[in-house]
Order: sequence, then structure tokens, then C-alpha cells
Amino acid sequence: MKKQNKFPPGWDEERVQSVIAHYEQQTEDEAVAEDEVAFEDESSVLIEVPIELVPAVRELIAKHTAKNHPQARQEV
Repeated sequence: MKKQNKFPPGWDEERVQSVIAHYEQQTEDEAVAEDEVAFEDESSVLIEVPIELVPAVRELIAKHTAKNHPQARQEV
């Protein structure tokens, strides 16, 4: 029995392949530039989280996004 892939809401095989292609075709300079833009974004922060807390953190982020950006769920 073949295991069926499970994608997040709004995602499908085509979108996954598109993201993979984007990063596989990206030059090192483009990747660095993308990272620098992300680090300069003051609307978010990077933090280290113990692995066992990752599911809880993801759930909190999903709830926050659904509450504050209901359109994002449809666009994702």
C-alpha cells in the first residue's frame, strides 16, 4: 500500500516542486541575499527552540496566523 503524501492546506505536489526548483536554481549569491533580507526583517525573529517544543510552537504560530491574517490560510 502506497503512503499518500499529506500537504499543508493550500499546498500540493505542484507547489512543492515549484519551491524545490526555486532553491535548486538559486545561485549562492541569491541565497545569501535572500537570507540577509530575512535577517533584516524586524517583524520576526529567529530563535532556538528545543526540538520537543517545535510542535507546540508551530501550533501557536498557526493559531496566530489564522487569527490575525485569515487570508494567509487561503494563499498558503
